[in-house]
Amino acid sequence: MKILVIDVGGTNVKILASGQEEPRKFPSGPTLTADAMAEGVLRETKDWDYDQITIGYPGPVVNGKAVLEPKNLGPGWVDYNFKAKFRKPVRLINDAAMQALGSYKGGRMLFLGLGTGLGSALVIENVVAPLELAHLPYKKNKTFEDYVGLRGLERLGKKRWQAAVEDVVARLQAALGADSVVLGGGNAKKLKRLPPGVRLGDNLNAFVGGFRLWEDDKMKA
Repeated sequence: MKILVIDVGGTNVKILASGQEEPRKFPSGPTLTADAMAEGVLRETKDWDYDQITIGYPGPVVNGKAVLEPKNLGPGWVDYNFKAKFRKPVRLINDAAMQALGSYKGGRMLFLGLGTGLGSALVIENVVAPLELAHLPYKKNKTFEDYVGLRGLERLGKKRWQAAVEDVVARLQAALGADSVVLGGGNAKKLKRLPPGVRLGDNLNAFVGGFRLWEDDKMKA
């Protein structure tokens, strides 16, 4: 069975199907609705063959359903029927959890996605648990996301942002008892150094996670 993976981000929607070598993408942003995303995917994949779909969703997912609208996109996601739109089986997973699933190499791994916001997930013995750490209070009436997400990078500058990332990673790794930490997301590459026990992820791991969700019975979300 061929799988299409859709990684919905705050800047772009990225897509890759089984057997294809290069992902495709199109812009997302604050006006992108669920239906516009689906239409964009259908348009970009007219020449691709696939049987099943994984969608990495930038928000909380419970029992395979989105429970909150994404903060950085347009409306209409929570009750949208992706299965009816695509006319194929669809599995929805939090986008950070999907990338965590693709980054996992064993043990107790914390994934933090440094992108438009802050994605987070914990993987323990092949079971991935999406987390919602981004909007927890951190400093000066601001959240973790306010410091290490894109807004934090723009407000603080690279040097102070780097220090904030190092502090947040240390706090969350200790709180969750993680053996290792993977930093993913588009801004992770802007870090000048990585703290001990931390490795850099790869955005392509999101696609690996999307494939694993269907292909590997040992991996559970």
